[in-house]
Amino acid sequence: MNFSEVFKQSNQLCKVSPDGKYLATCVQYRLVVRDVSTLQILQLFTCLDQISHMEWSSDSLFILCAMYKRGLVQVWSLEQPDWHCKIDEGSIGLVSSRWSPDGRHVLNTTEFHVDQRWINSSCCSGVLPSHPTLESLRPSPSWCSPSLRITVWSLCTKAVSYIKYPKACQKGIDFSRDGCYMALAERRDCKDYVSVFVCDDWHLLRHFETETQDMGGLEWSPNGCVLAVWDSCLEYKVLLYSLDGRLLSTYSAYDWSLGVKSVTWSPSSQFLAIGSYDEKVRILNHITWKKIAQFDHPATINSSKAVVYKEVEKRPAVVNDDLSLHNITIGATLFNTQSKYEICPLPVQIPVTKPDPDRANPKIGVSTLAFSSDSRFLATKNDNMASVVWVWDMQKMSLEAVLEQASAVRCFQWDPRRPRLALCAANSKLYLWSPAGCVSVQVPTEAGIQVQSLSWHCSGDSLVLLGKEQLCICYMDTDQEDT
Repeated sequence: MNFSEVFKQSNQLCKVSPDGKYLATCVQYRLVVRDVSTLQILQLFTCLDQISHMEWSSDSLFILCAMYKRGLVQVWSLEQPDWHCKIDEGSIGLVSSRWSPDGRHVLNTTEFHVDQRWINSSCCSGVLPSHPTLESLRPSPSWCSPSLRITVWSLCTKAVSYIKYPKACQKGIDFSRDGCYMALAERRDCKDYVSVFVCDDWHLLRHFETETQDMGGLEWSPNGCVLAVWDSCLEYKVLLYSLDGRLLSTYSAYDWSLGVKSVTWSPSSQFLAIGSYDEKVRILNHITWKKIAQFDHPATINSSKAVVYKEVEKRPAVVNDDLSLHNITIGATLFNTQSKYEICPLPVQIPVTKPDPDRANPKIGVSTLAFSSDSRFLATKNDNMASVVWVWDMQKMSLEAVLEQASAVRCFQWDPRRPRLALCAANSKLYLWSPAGCVSVQVPTEAGIQVQSLSWHCSGDSLVLLGKEQLCICYMDTDQEDT
């Protein structure tokens, strides 16, 4: 396992292109594009303000940069570096910006209604065959009643479409995996609705009311056949709809208590995992949509089938001769805390943090769910057990492993090619789990990175490790399938 040199980044804005060839990072108002294999700079773009959001197009040819404070979106081309597009939303508030699945439309969510007049300005020279013309698109500054609205900008034809009444919720927009359909949560007349649009021409395919009090989000199954819709945390309700809007099933585990906190589909579309505030995960099957398993997160682990790994830290001894200024400056590893995993004999007591009942959004319940790429394993995190990650075997429907860290877990993500889980805990270490075991890897301290988040390359051969203002690449041993 090897590590690259350190590069600067801002606001955790660092993403590998969908084709795996490029690495884009944002440093304040600059966008830097590197070759993934060599890390050499290929393109350097300068935006008009500090970048708030960055996103690759699905074909890896364009990069979207949003500057929410200025209400601006700039789009850059890798094939034609001299070409660019600027979308100016004017004085209305830009809330979010994202690509459509085809990579040729930009969806901006804004806070106010505006007139449907828009102005072409700043036309520049240059022809880009089969690509957008170089234009700056800007809506008229006049507006109507304040509300959320989605504007769909076509970069090829400069056509503009408007979608009214989007609902402000945690996950109010989702595209089907094949990119054909967009599901949108809507709120009008104090009722929740779902609209399904065809992404080719943005015409409305279906529009139906949902049986929710206050919709919390929606998500397509990976095969695009079923849409899961769930209520806000105040009511436990999950609804399953077909593409034509038929209600297939409704699931509610309990009443009169905080309900759903997280929802995710397995890659195979066979399972729907629901995490809730009662510290449990419930698994629904795709045949009857009934609960087939329930995973608890107990404070005491007694299951003889599970392996409990506990991180044990050890600070290396330092002799007086090592405390010279030279060694402190050059060899920062002298003071680095090393760690390893130990297998704990059962029963094991899990550290639990009691949530503050007087504060909003209590730190309790299952907030994070992630399936492995083969749907074999499910990783979960219970918020009042912040330093623990639970791994469940979906074939046996039982607890496979528990990883107890020395500090709170910030992020975990599965290898996209094999059953291998990577996690970080805001320190200078990278942790890996696979069915073969668990390992703690020290990130070179010369980098000075406290790993806040991470993401896998699509090949599974490397990881991008992000600190607060730095990043580095971790290269895995490609001749080993497991850790």
